Amino acid sequence: MKESIKGRGAQIHVSNRFFEHSEEMRDDFLEFCFRENELPNNPKTVYIETFPKTIVNKVTSPDVGMGYSLNPYQGCEHGCIYCYARNSHEYWGYGAGLDFEQKILVKKNAPSLLEKKLQSSSWEAATIVLSGNTDCYQPIEKKLKITRQLLQLFLKYKHPVGIITKNTLVTRDIDILKALAKDNLCRVIFSVTTLSEETRRLMEPRTATIKKRLQAIERLSNEGIPVMVMAGPMIPGINTHEILPLLKEIAHRGALKVGYTIVRLNGAIGGIFEDWIRKTLPDKADKVLNQIADCHGGQLNDSRFGQRMKGEGNYAAQIHKQFEIGRNKYFKDRELPPLNTDIFIKTKKGQLGLFNNL
Repeated sequence: MKESIKGRGAQIHVSNRFFEHSEEMRDDFLEFCFRENELPNNPKTVYIETFPKTIVNKVTSPDVGMGYSLNPYQGCEHGCIYCYARNSHEYWGYGAGLDFEQKILVKKNAPSLLEKKLQSSSWEAATIVLSGNTDCYQPIEKKLKITRQLLQLFLKYKHPVGIITKNTLVTRDIDILKALAKDNLCRVIFSVTTLSEETRRLMEPRTATIKKRLQAIERLSNEGIPVMVMAGPMIPGINTHEILPLLKEIAHRGALKVGYTIVRLNGAIGGIFEDWIRKTLPDKADKVLNQIADCHGGQLNDSRFGQRMKGEGNYAAQIHKQFEIGRNKYFKDRELPPLNTDIFIKTKKGQLGLFNNL
């Protein structure tokens, strides 16, 4: 097995599909770097400040259970090898491989843009999800606190918000989340794909450990903050054997609901994933790739709305059945309440307008 790039999910740089020109790592350059004891690539993460004009995105996909999303960061240092958001990095001029993990775009003006949106006369309260694309609690959030500022605004205007994350840094903001939860204005959706720490390190190298994630689910639940778990993506041959034990564990920790998807390797992700699995799990590579393809009509990629997240065929049917059994056994009497849109404070008068609405 070839030595992996430590701390990264993708093991290669890939060219941007939308660029006319591409680059390649030539053997003579690699040989030069070896002789000079130099690294061919800069392994450090780079943070690039951007200045978008808007921050709230309307989600039109029928497969995604959200109406609006907000992403304070683009690119994600967590480095999950299967992440569907890798392709979006190409629209920013970067690659979906190592670039996605190493070049993080930071939107420091996200809080001011959100407040402007919430004060807009045309805005009607609807749940905004942090983040529909990349994790709002990835490592740099500990320093920048952009997500925390956003949550403070949701609380200020009594506006519903959802959070999707793999990072236990979310517990830092329990004070705000508890205040939101009192009025049924928030929920946290934790992504948990495996109970195996070894599998987690391979697939999601810079995410929180599984032990800490489970502890965070339990802590949030005990504080009265509704928690749902996204147990996905399910990857045949890697984590599908864990479905029932996983559902039992997250139910024990207090999760109110569980959802899942079946992995699909769309766009540039197929090549990145195949390179990764042949380097990290070479004995399983063919089996896993064939089973993934079996779930998507013989292809690694699947762009069919209504089908691409659920899959089809025998392996997909087995996954669906296990979740059906697990939900009936562990989540039968649990319910995730809808978020409250009735107390949104709508004002264009700044702080004075808030007092007038009390």
